[in-house]
Amino acid sequence: MTATQKTRALDLLKARGMLRLRDFIAENIEPETLARLVKEKQVIRPTRGLYQLPDTQIEAAYMLAEATVLVPKGIVCLISALQFHELTLQIPSAVWMAIGRTAWRPTISYPSIRFVRFNGWAMIEGIERYPIQSREVPITNPARTIVDCFRYRNKIGIDIAVEGLRKGIQHRKCTPDELWQYAKKARVWTVMRPYVETVVSDAA
Repeated sequence: MTATQKTRALDLLKARGMLRLRDFIAENIEPETLARLVKEKQVIRPTRGLYQLPDTQIEAAYMLAEATVLVPKGIVCLISALQFHELTLQIPSAVWMAIGRTAWRPTISYPSIRFVRFNGWAMIEGIERYPIQSREVPITNPARTIVDCFRYRNKIGIDIAVEGLRKGIQHRKCTPDELWQYAKKARVWTVMRPYVETVVSDAA
């Protein structure tokens, strides 16, 4: 039975990249089986309750998938979303994730996660799911990401927000109209407007 559970656990990790303890339990794989696999170094546990294979490629996008596994209701946003959409040269030291205004904020040692609070429409609109490591990772789309960066400019810096805006327009990953729609809801259009007008004029 243990050998069968080991094989199934390894097959699941090969297919899905990473799993939480509860995912294994749902597949009738006991915690003791995972403990043996970790002890035998066939599986590693980068943080409590998360398991993956030792040869898993660790890259920026993979970190987003890991964060999503640990925070299922979180949304990748701000600098992490900018990087994913190739709208910045910045490499964030932590995964930026949004959670609901009243949601429980988990304490996670790995990967490093920086949380912001979204509310109402911000938790729903402009969120798209992208396949990473066999998982659907919720990430703000380019236009929404740029608007959020202006909204949280005091946290991340106005220069990063402007860089994202410039690249978004230049590479046609968003339109001024899309930016306007999200910016009006986020109440930052007054701040964004002169930057948008300048970037659009330079790109013409």
